[in-house]
Amino acid sequence: MKEIETISEEEFEQRVLGTEKPVLVEFGAVWCGPCKRLEPELARLSQEWGDRLEILSVDVDEASDLAMQFMVLSVPTLILFQNGEAVKRMSGFQPLQRLKETLEPYLVVHPQD
Repeated sequence: MKEIETISEEEFEQRVLGTEKPVLVEFGAVWCGPCKRLEPELARLSQEWGDRLEILSVDVDEASDLAMQFMVLSVPTLILFQNGEAVKRMSGFQPLQRLKETLEPYLVVHPQD
């Protein structure tokens, strides 16, 4: 199972805001128990949906400016970005099935008419 890559504040704009592919960002911390429980769920999601969705992690202790910018008040907080916009957020541990149900509507590919 592949680990979710942690990115720095410097990488955030290019890797999250500057990409066309939807990006799910986990704002977490190394000391956070629910974050540790969430990471295997995110890894499974990444394995299943890797072609539709990029999943990255941000350590709020290392990137406090980003955490403040996106008003992350508790960890873990998941924010889905599409075309540089935060379109959906979830807080706390989320089982895989709930992640899928919540994110699926945002990832539906609309065929061009």
